[in-house]
Amino acid sequence: MRSVRAAIWLFFGLLMAARAGAQSYFTSMEVGVAIGGSQYFGDLNDNYAFKTIGLAGGIYARKHMNQYISVKLVANYTKIGYDDKYNTEPFEHQRNLNFQSVVIESALQAEFNFFRFVTGDKEHRFTPFLTGGIGAFYYNPYTYYQGTKYYLQPLGTEGQNNGYASRKYTNYSPCFPIGIGAKWWIKGGVNLTLEIADRLTTTDYLDDVSTTYVGANKFPPNSVAAALQDRSGENGNGNGEVGTAGKQRGNTASYDQYLMGLISVSWHFTTYRCPHFMSEELIRVRR
Repeated sequence: MRSVRAAIWLFFGLLMAARAGAQSYFTSMEVGVAIGGSQYFGDLNDNYAFKTIGLAGGIYARKHMNQYISVKLVANYTKIGYDDKYNTEPFEHQRNLNFQSVVIESALQAEFNFFRFVTGDKEHRFTPFLTGGIGAFYYNPYTYYQGTKYYLQPLGTEGQNNGYASRKYTNYSPCFPIGIGAKWWIKGGVNLTLEIADRLTTTDYLDDVSTTYVGANKFPPNSVAAALQDRSGENGNGNGEVGTAGKQRGNTASYDQYLMGLISVSWHFTTYRCPHFMSEELIRVRR
């Protein structure tokens, strides 16, 4: 009989633990939507200017591991770009390159709170935090030439299709978000988050610019690729030597980046404590 009671007690104990574990899981989850802006940094914007901020937005799901650490899965969309016309350095202005690109990313980020953060707790309703993670993104740089839109990767503007295969790049790259932010509990299950995070990447072709000119003779005469690999003559400032084979076109010293600043609203899933009758049943069985 004791073994039966022990088995019943163990069953209810496991059931209660499972319910408590489920409660812990669901009450520590939240989903949110974010909106903000982004800025590209790279070969065309190596002075970290904020002159082409693009609209950004996304969705995410956040799991609170405890009151100090959270894990967040995000999916974001933005549009980036830059133009040499914004640069004042003589060579960059004469180079006269530009690009735009849609960026679609997914990343897994960890958040490390400075203070305790508990949704619904007035004494722990705010904290700054650090964030870092890993993800991947899609990009496809393009430009306009004589009123027509051209995607740059297939054209091989740095000789990728003409003997410089080592310069070929894909439309996907890993990214490593790293940044800071702050969280506020507003009311009910609603939280507000502000985050600014730079996306370090492993590509130097986010802007289709990286190494050196290969010379116009490497491209078919009068082709779009030949025209877009060296655009210094379009603004009247070219000196005829900008696109000479072997001359600098980009800077291989560092990879391209894009920064995103987002403000988001999230909804915290709310459940209830284990029913009181469960505890009473456990007490009765143990007797």
